[in-house]
Amino acid sequence: MAITSANQLELLQTAEAVAREKMIEPGLVVEAMEESLARAAKSRYGAEMDIRVSIDRKTGKATFTRVRTVVEDEELENYQAEFTVEQAKQYMDDPKVGDQFIEEVPPVEMGRIAAQSAKQVILQKVREAERDRQYEEFKDRAGTIINGVVKREEYGNVVVDVGAGEAVLRRNEKIGRESYRPNDRIRCYIKDVRREPRGPQIFLSRTAPEFMAELFKMEVPEIYDGIIEIKAVARDPGSRAKIAVISYDGSIDPVGACVGMRGSRVQAVVNELQGEKIDIIPWNEDQPTFLVNALQPAEVSKVVLDEEAERIEVVVPEEQLSLAIGRRGQNVRLASQLTGLDIDIMTEAEESARRQAEFEQRTKLFMDSLDLDEFFAQLLVSEGFTNLEEVAYVELDELLVIDGVDEGTAEELQARARDYLEAQARAALENARALGVEDSLIDFDGLTPQMIEALAKDDVKTLEDFATCADWELAGGWTTVDGERSKDDGILEPFDVSLEEAQHLVMTARILLGWVDPADLEVEEEEGIDEEADTEEEAGA
Repeated sequence: MAITSANQLELLQTAEAVAREKMIEPGLVVEAMEESLARAAKSRYGAEMDIRVSIDRKTGKATFTRVRTVVEDEELENYQAEFTVEQAKQYMDDPKVGDQFIEEVPPVEMGRIAAQSAKQVILQKVREAERDRQYEEFKDRAGTIINGVVKREEYGNVVVDVGAGEAVLRRNEKIGRESYRPNDRIRCYIKDVRREPRGPQIFLSRTAPEFMAELFKMEVPEIYDGIIEIKAVARDPGSRAKIAVISYDGSIDPVGACVGMRGSRVQAVVNELQGEKIDIIPWNEDQPTFLVNALQPAEVSKVVLDEEAERIEVVVPEEQLSLAIGRRGQNVRLASQLTGLDIDIMTEAEESARRQAEFEQRTKLFMDSLDLDEFFAQLLVSEGFTNLEEVAYVELDELLVIDGVDEGTAEELQARARDYLEAQARAALENARALGVEDSLIDFDGLTPQMIEALAKDDVKTLEDFATCADWELAGGWTTVDGERSKDDGILEPFDVSLEEAQHLVMTARILLGWVDPADLEVEEEEGIDEEADTEEEAGA
């Protein structure tokens, strides 16, 4: 098949038809045709030749050219596509390395195999262009809701026609036991768009918390306008959900606006989510207050927050316990997801028993260490003393407020507490030396003998050993794996060493050893202060 004047215009017509059908640029189809014709010409003239084809965008005329490049003598490898400066002088005036000699060659006759190969090249190029177009169209739509039509279901995964391509709703992204038939309308959240070898992959979700947030944005104009903000969403897809909202207009109730007249707005979302029950909760900056709201409809008696551990203890009346926990722990689980805190729920009786146990434990500590009778030890605990250090080093006036304690008694109490603590420190230091701790660690400021003993038991026996420790190894912390938070115990955690204190101790050890230059730390601190100032300025603007 030769490219004659009779079918030159047909090339352009074919390119335009394919481009319209696939919704891509006609120029991309023409480029694919040029590459396929060049490949066919190489099969005729020789694979090593640099044959190029140019199709005129107006007339459709295909021009075949052979290109030869001038190279250095020692770089000459392909005699069909390259030649030396000396060889090039036969064809060019004053040739230089890098120059190209282009000459037109006769069009080729395309046999059946060449024509088939050309067709495959064109189809491949068109598919690639189509994939690029789909990716460009959908990459910026991740995080939005899309309507589509179900094409088919494969192994529980639903293939959805989204207009300019196909998307996948995986089995674990469907609500409950949802099932769909071909041609069913479906509304989903675009969770991710990835470019993959077989084309752009568009992943949909109906279980993502963001799906619910976007649905509310569609139903509640105040959210769309930014008057009301969705601060957090927690879902048990198909069963129950909690959504926290805040209003930036004092005259608008965020919960009422989301519920709508006679529940019309929230009901529209519930219907889309297969009857999922939704608790709409007012958001509050105060975490304990927010948690009390999040545990609705249960009533809470008391909340104790441990900010460092990101844990919170909630005390509820006995009759409210099952309501607070919810069926299969659903209510407390959703409240935990919503607040980002681990929640321990106990009844008032359990909390009272725990407080009584702590009271008895501290009473026994003072009785054994200070040689006090039970009544006097209980007086100390009742006044808020929790450990021997407080008794030993508190201002004398704080002991004198206890009934029956005069100045002499207070001084005796402090003397006993200090003697006991000093004896403990000596014993701990002797034990640490017996374990092989070196003086470099013993003489390091900031560590008590008990801390040094604890480090020695964990095989940290030199200042070098201590300097290699991570801050969380000393102070402890929390690790989140697959959504589950687990506790990492720190070597010095029993001594209430915070993460910041551990960082300071380790950095001081590294400076003493010469591992870190203090000047570098000062530069980093200054840069950090500058960044904070810039952030504050941006926020103010």
